[in-house]
Amino acid sequence: MSGANGANGGRLAATFARRAAAGEKVLVAYLCVGDPSVDESIQIARAALDGGADVLELGVPFSDPTADGPVIARASQRAIRAGGGLEPTLRAARELRKTTDAPLVVFGYFNPLFVRGEERVVDEAADAGVDALLIVDLPLDEGAVLRARAKERGVAIVPLLAPTSSAARVDAVRALAAEGNAGFVYYVSLTGVTGSAAAPLVEASSVAGKLRERVGIPTVVGFGIDGPEKARAAAAHVDGVVVGTALVRCVEEGASAEARSSAVRSLIESLRGGLEPPR
Repeated sequence: MSGANGANGGRLAATFARRAAAGEKVLVAYLCVGDPSVDESIQIARAALDGGADVLELGVPFSDPTADGPVIARASQRAIRAGGGLEPTLRAARELRKTTDAPLVVFGYFNPLFVRGEERVVDEAADAGVDALLIVDLPLDEGAVLRARAKERGVAIVPLLAPTSSAARVDAVRALAAEGNAGFVYYVSLTGVTGSAAAPLVEASSVAGKLRERVGIPTVVGFGIDGPEKARAAAAHVDGVVVGTALVRCVEEGASAEARSSAVRSLIESLRGGLEPPR
């Protein structure tokens, strides 16, 4: 078993350090695994990496995705109908790890992990080469069994902060970061669900940058980013951005497997261009 500084956790740290050393930003790409099929999700994920994504968030489809907007909710429904779920998401991670060293984050809700068994899920994720879990509905002071096993296996638990986060929550995230198993902070640019086009990204980046100074680990901004200008604005004061809904929409609207992978790669290339430093 690897510790918190083992191979899994080390990939995230190395990715953020590499981009920072080059004066660049990290691009995190979210995809719903199983939409339109698990096998095609793997192909699409590889297209995202080919386009310049640094980190993959592998979304576990869930029947009640309360933090997600209609685009990702529809993707979850399609994925579940196609046989998607936690185990297929871990299978996708195993397949991707065969051909990439990019960090992999399993993104989902706590219920499927609890049902499968917290320690079992962490072990399976670590064995699949997963670097972190992002559990949107797991409070910072709960999930002690999962957190302990994750630290033992070198799988980070990514915390979320938002405009409504209290000083106590920020302090709790800082404490988790000091333990060395947080990976990075995901800053939600607005209250509400994913997919909002009206997120105040300039303000969000400034606030997230100040929070980054307090918690002391890399921070990325997500929600409302669908093009290079918004990516540039969101990343101004932080280490990178997360793009999800816009990519899932590419999958939803693609008429063929080739069209879906091509659209995802093109959007990633466009976002990557927005994150490059001025020459």
